[in-house]
Amino acid sequence: MVPYPTIAAHFLTASATSLVLVWLCRTVALRLGCVAQPGEDRWHSQPTALFGGVAIGVTVFGCLALVGDAWQPAALLVCAASIFIVGLVDDVQPLKPFTKLIIEIALASVLLFFDYRLDWTGSLTVDSLLTVAWIVGITNAFNLLDNMDGLCAGVALIAGVTLLTALRGDPEASSEAVYLTLLLGAIAGFLVYNFHPASIFMGDSGSLFIGLSLAALTLSAEGGAGDGSNVLTIVLAPALVLLVPIFDTTLVTLSRLRSGRSAAEGGRDHSSHRLVAIGLSERVAVAVLWTLAALAGLIGLAVRAVSPDWAGLLAAIFVLAMVIFAVYLAQVRVYEDVDETTIRSGAITPFVVNFVYKRRIAEVLLDVCLVSIAYYAAYRLRFEGLEYLEYFPSFLESLPVVLGVQMVTLYLVGGYRGVWRYFGLMDGVVFAKSVMFGTLSSVFIIVFVYRFESYSRGVFVVYAALLMLSLIGSRASFRLISEFVQRRRHTGERLVIYGAGDGGAVAVRELLSRPGLSYKMVGFIDDDSAKQQARIQGYPVVGDYEALAALVSAAAVDRIVISTRAIDSARLQKLEALCGEHGVGLSRFHFDFEDVVTVS
Repeated sequence: MVPYPTIAAHFLTASATSLVLVWLCRTVALRLGCVAQPGEDRWHSQPTALFGGVAIGVTVFGCLALVGDAWQPAALLVCAASIFIVGLVDDVQPLKPFTKLIIEIALASVLLFFDYRLDWTGSLTVDSLLTVAWIVGITNAFNLLDNMDGLCAGVALIAGVTLLTALRGDPEASSEAVYLTLLLGAIAGFLVYNFHPASIFMGDSGSLFIGLSLAALTLSAEGGAGDGSNVLTIVLAPALVLLVPIFDTTLVTLSRLRSGRSAAEGGRDHSSHRLVAIGLSERVAVAVLWTLAALAGLIGLAVRAVSPDWAGLLAAIFVLAMVIFAVYLAQVRVYEDVDETTIRSGAITPFVVNFVYKRRIAEVLLDVCLVSIAYYAAYRLRFEGLEYLEYFPSFLESLPVVLGVQMVTLYLVGGYRGVWRYFGLMDGVVFAKSVMFGTLSSVFIIVFVYRFESYSRGVFVVYAALLMLSLIGSRASFRLISEFVQRRRHTGERLVIYGAGDGGAVAVRELLSRPGLSYKMVGFIDDDSAKQQARIQGYPVVGDYEALAALVSAAAVDRIVISTRAIDSARLQKLEALCGEHGVGLSRFHFDFEDVVTVS
């Protein structure tokens, strides 16, 4: 076990060294013209220095030279140094993806030979193949994640801290803990220069080096995987610690396959780019992914700290939430030149097409998971310890009944007719009815078949509550995400709606949700004193006309939309004069019916 003072000393030493070396690398790169030029498949808009990864690698290996016993994990160090050199060569003279893949497989095989191995299935053959796939996949995942200022370095830092927390408690992994500490320090120093707007990029030398190092450190070394005492030896923990790179890589790969593009090419279709496309600033988009990485890391640690039953339940809920988030991001348009002909031309497999165009299948699969999780969670909450083990057979024999009845009820009541984007109160009522009828029907069948022996009524009450929350939460998730984005929109005209009545409520929904329009809602204006300090659709009524005049004079508004018909001509003339004087747009929102066929 490495003492905290030692960890702090190593981290600070590496951070200080990295700060100096990154500055030096940036200076040299700019003088030599070694910069990343903007391009259609690149996010940055200004030429930016390369070789930040050189500073990270030199910092780690330089500091390791001062720590003699840290050279103990020789296989990891040799492989990390090798992939660092490969990445550096790729930064100078781009290598073919096939060439890099072969090298990565070879290095993963070396680590496997020295017993860096996953212990997922109990079969050495299968686990060996999974280990190679894991190392190669995570290495490339971090390479793909290096697509926006501060994203790759920040996620690596968060994942590394989570992993270090686990490594520090393993007395057999002290050398790995020291290595990881130095790596984190080097990344932290680099991140100072890589925050938006970044003045230097890490390049492949940095992202591949970081990816392979973290992938290897999640594996059990020295042949101790089987005793359960090494770091993250179960399936969920390593996947959760590195979930954001896996999430981004999976989303990008499936999106590119769907659009008939190569998964190896660059592009602006990553999760970070999609968050910016829907209105978030670069910093907020990166912060969202950092937050998800931190949550995943904490759950990864919790997986090791709690019982397997609770760990699996917690992880399943989080992974399902991430899947829903991925589906939301997948709907963001990032390819301007893709049409239905391209999708259906055979460039991708029918399997992917079916899941894109038959979304109800995905909904059904989601609900199967939600029903199972809710029923299992109800048993876990109702019973503890030996009592849970006593009632667990009842759970197993009744799960098929509950699952089948609830799915049929969801279909019959109309649970699969709604559109998630427009989820509303009455949709919630539909799910409440389906849960009520499904639960009562399940209880009736269980009474008929099993006479309700060894069953608890409390379980079904808890199950119904959990399932209703899960169904409503999943369907409302798209609206919740959209609302979150709208309230943190970075781009667009600053909008004030004049009139905080029914027309204003309709106007804000329409103006903020219509594609092609980009507004940042400031609030409502209303001359009715009873509405002051109220909130409409979550937005404040900021005051009356005088407050509006102050906002306009302070250049805090770009456009005013009149939503009320109860505005006299004198007030309208004052608004026109005010907007004309300060160059503020003035619009009027109409919601009318036009007769197409008149019936006498």
